[in-house]
Amino acid sequence: MGKLLNAAACAGALVVAGVGETAYFYNRTMVRNNVDRERTMKMAGTDWSQYWTLIQKRKAYLLSQPHEDVYQTSFDDLKLHASYFPALPEYKPADGKKKVAICFHGYTSMGLSDYVGLSDYYLKRGFAMLLPDARAHGDSEGRYIGFGCLDRKDALGWIKWVFQKCGKDVEIILHGTSMGGATVLMTSGLELPPQVKGIVSDCGFTSPKEVFTHVLKSMYHLPAFPIIPAANVVNKRLAGYGMDECNAKREVRKAKVPILFIHGSKDTFVPCQMCHEIYANCASPKKKLIIDGAAHAESYYKATEKYEKALTEFFDGIL
Repeated sequence: MGKLLNAAACAGALVVAGVGETAYFYNRTMVRNNVDRERTMKMAGTDWSQYWTLIQKRKAYLLSQPHEDVYQTSFDDLKLHASYFPALPEYKPADGKKKVAICFHGYTSMGLSDYVGLSDYYLKRGFAMLLPDARAHGDSEGRYIGFGCLDRKDALGWIKWVFQKCGKDVEIILHGTSMGGATVLMTSGLELPPQVKGIVSDCGFTSPKEVFTHVLKSMYHLPAFPIIPAANVVNKRLAGYGMDECNAKREVRKAKVPILFIHGSKDTFVPCQMCHEIYANCASPKKKLIIDGAAHAESYYKATEKYEKALTEFFDGIL
């Protein structure tokens, strides 16, 4: 009976909004088997071809290092996957401190894709790296994408996994890009253990509702109403969360952990204004780096030296 009521509610929402528009939008953006990485990359507009040689070189180096596939069970019984890279012995800190960067990827990507470039920074500065596949991505289970709203709860599970692997005398950094950036910002509003020393958000958005509204207007030339309200009803029934139920600019008002915000000034997929809005609402110690001319998720490659300098200065103050 419950499933029938859910189906009826979803069907009702689709009828009110217009079956075609809402179903098309929802299936292409929220359901695992229908989202497409190539389409997302084209919409984001970043020219990755100019960095391909560097990316391939760093990917080869990363995969040549010792690593293992690891798993956890989510709060809603999904099997989630991550790749774990232990700290390299030749780069371990002289003081013996254990440092782990948990890195969360973007929409339609996977853990081993988005942090190929930054792995060079983290591994050569004594960090171990945990690269989770978000629910409904990569080798993790799940039908519906969490857009940070559900992934922040999964992040707590990965923090606990790090404790089991490395012990509780560890210092943890949460680093996220795009949807991963939203994930770590939304996680900042939760009660985090003291081992989480800092958060880095690169081009994170405020909420699924607000970023979808922007995409519909700027790329599809469609109004948010009635598509977003109807999709919101459907998503609550099917995925279990509302599209503005968790908003990064509200969550950071509860943040206690220091946060470094990074964004490209030419980001048309997640507008830079979202970074400014979230930063203005952040209650914890904070820093902001805007990379001039960088498109979506391009900041590290566009200005590598400036990006790494900002990370080092941030970490020097918190680790």
